[in-house]
Amino acid sequence: MDGIETSTQIQFNAPGIGAQLSAMTDDELDSLPFGVVEMNRQFQVLRYNSTESRQSGLPPARVLGRHFFRDVAPCANNRHVAERFEQAALDETVAYTFLLNMRPAPVTLRMLKSPDSERMHLLVSWT
Repeated sequence: MDGIETSTQIQFNAPGIGAQLSAMTDDELDSLPFGVVEMNRQFQVLRYNSTESRQSGLPPARVLGRHFFRDVAPCANNRHVAERFEQAALDETVAYTFLLNMRPAPVTLRMLKSPDSERMHLLVSWT
């Protein structure tokens, strides 16, 4: 791939990662060591990699096509996560705690949105 890192080289904090993720195949997304939730601007989940599925315990069939913040992860439907996606452009990393089956799960989230793309990404590094 000319000028684009392969999936085994892409790091959670890599600059310009949003465009790289959008260009990756599903198999390449699945090979990443961190979770990837790809959404459209209406927060409908377009792609959900196997790392995120395994760590969250949510199978792709339960997530794909659903509104991420309302139907999948309502614990992130707040000003700390969901409301940040209202900005025209976004590349922020925050420490966060998901509630999975009423148990806290500390994670690091990277929220990515480009004004030039219809796709947005939520990256999840499970700590």
